[in-house]
Amino acid sequence: MATIYREFQVDAPSNFVWAAFKDVGAIHTRLAHGFVTDTVLVGDIRTVTFSNGFVVDERIVAIDDEHQRLAYSASGGAAAHHNASFQVFAESGGKSRILWITDLLPDDVGVQIAKMVDFGIEAMRRTLEQTSTEAR
Repeated sequence: MATIYREFQVDAPSNFVWAAFKDVGAIHTRLAHGFVTDTVLVGDIRTVTFSNGFVVDERIVAIDDEHQRLAYSASGGAAAHHNASFQVFAESGGKSRILWITDLLPDDVGVQIAKMVDFGIEAMRRTLEQTSTEAR
C-alpha cells in the first residue's frame, strides 16, 4: 500500500482553518480554490471536480471537532483503495500545522496522487492565508 504523508504550515489560526476543512461541501471556495473547481455534497458523499478535469466521489467518514480531524474515502479513478485524513493543529503565532495522510492501492498510483496532493497543498495554503487575512 502506498502512503502519502504530508505536513505543512499555514499562516492562519487553527479555528479558521478547521472551519474551512469541516465545510466539506465548499472545498472549491473555502479550502482549495483553483485546484478544486466544484464540489457537490449529497448526504455523506461529495463529488469533487479538480482543475485537471478529474472527478472523484468522496465519502465523508468522520468530522471530529474535538481533534480537528476529517477522514474520507474516495472511489473512482485509478485507485482500487483510497482513504485519507486531515488533521489541524494550532501552532504559535496564530499559525496552523496540517497533517494529510493518504493510503492507496495499488502502489503505482501513489506517484500520480502525490503530485495532486502537492498541488492541493499549495492551493490550500494560498486560499486559507488569503481568506484569513481578508477576515481579520
